[in-house]
Amino acid sequence: MSTAIVWFRRDLRIADQPAVRAALEKSDKVHFVFIWSPEDESLGSASRWWLHYSLLALHQSLEKTYGVQLELFRGKPAAILEDLISKSQAQFLYWSRLYDPQTRKRDEKIKEHFKKKGLEVKSFNASLLFEPTMIANKSGKPFQVFSPFWRHCLASGPIESARAAVSKKLVASKSLSSLSLRDLGLLPKIKWDKKMAEVWRPGELGAQERLAVFLKAAVKSYSTDRNIPGVEGSSRLSPHLHFGEISPHQIWNSTSSIINSSGNSSRVRASSVAKNSAEVFLREIGWREFAYHLLYHFPHTPDEPLRAEFKKFPWRKSKEDFEAWTKGRTGYPIVDAGMRELWATGWMHNRVRMVVASFLVKHLLIEWQKGAAWFLDTLVDADLASNTLGWQWASGSGADAAPYFRIFNPILQGEKFDPDGAYVRRWVPELADLSNKFIHKPWLLENSPALYPAPIVDHAFARKRALQAFAQLRLNDSLLQ
Repeated sequence: MSTAIVWFRRDLRIADQPAVRAALEKSDKVHFVFIWSPEDESLGSASRWWLHYSLLALHQSLEKTYGVQLELFRGKPAAILEDLISKSQAQFLYWSRLYDPQTRKRDEKIKEHFKKKGLEVKSFNASLLFEPTMIANKSGKPFQVFSPFWRHCLASGPIESARAAVSKKLVASKSLSSLSLRDLGLLPKIKWDKKMAEVWRPGELGAQERLAVFLKAAVKSYSTDRNIPGVEGSSRLSPHLHFGEISPHQIWNSTSSIINSSGNSSRVRASSVAKNSAEVFLREIGWREFAYHLLYHFPHTPDEPLRAEFKKFPWRKSKEDFEAWTKGRTGYPIVDAGMRELWATGWMHNRVRMVVASFLVKHLLIEWQKGAAWFLDTLVDADLASNTLGWQWASGSGADAAPYFRIFNPILQGEKFDPDGAYVRRWVPELADLSNKFIHKPWLLENSPALYPAPIVDHAFARKRALQAFAQLRLNDSLLQ
């Protein structure tokens, strides 16, 4: 009887899971394994918390669907796989592809090693609609602007349909000396995660539940509500996507049904609004694809600016300002609300992410890499590709970036996107009693709240300083287009 090994990584689901499907087609004896390698996986504290519960959910799903357990290991993947293959006498080794540069190099070595030993070793695309190698501009080069990239993607052909999980009972096999989930040491020693447990349900079922709720209600007004942090207007699917608990194909297929459906005459307008919102939402899936396209083709960008001119940017070093930013004590309510939401829940509204990132790199002139590192440590959706794209966009140093002279005014951003102060009142409770007039500029009150800090920098001064700093780069014309 043949034996297969499925090596799980950031693909923690069984539906629309090509590696699982391939293993089940080849063998009635399958070992499903996860290898925790802290040296290779630089996951932050929030992501480790999520991973713990996602692995627990996957274990339960495998038991229920296939009658086998998820087997857990810790150490270097190459060495552990060598041992597992020797003990199980497996003939097949399957996994889902990852796209960060270090993992790509490691996986290629592992694949070649076991192929030489006679195994069938295959990797599959389980996390993207379009492989980075599939998409290129007319010159055969990678895209650096989103709109033409996305038009090219959509013109490349029909997007594959998601496939249901295979229903099959496997032959029970002896465990390969699996660790317990607690042995991986993913949970925090200090119990700061209570709020996160109240907000999130990691795992495949949680992802499907989140998508269903979004498509039933919020997607209809997504095009407008997605920018309002005080309402539940976004999908909040990003951590589920990051850990592969749901595939982009599943999201695409489910959302496309709204676009393709036709309403009766009495519902034409409502149907049109819903379709428009669904299209806007799918465009956000496109931005995620664009992020992976850039990471694949420009592997240096998590650490260095894509636009080389920005290597000379005159960043400030201020431990005090950076700490005030991380703790939500900048004196600007919309910024502080976002940073406190992040600390409490491991997530931050996307509009607010742009505001807090702009504030760090332009108001405080602190290098974007420090902000990116903080996000990677504190976000449950700490995705290297998306995080890099977002921070390089905010700093003006990346592909399709915001113009360097666009400096968000945190007061106006708050007044525009949180006009009634609902978001600020929730996350900055010391300002809860302020009127709408002063909720985003409490320092203008004669008796400003004693527990809330004054702004750590004046907006007008910060804007002028940032523009002077950018002027020193002597940017070429391509950066101004």
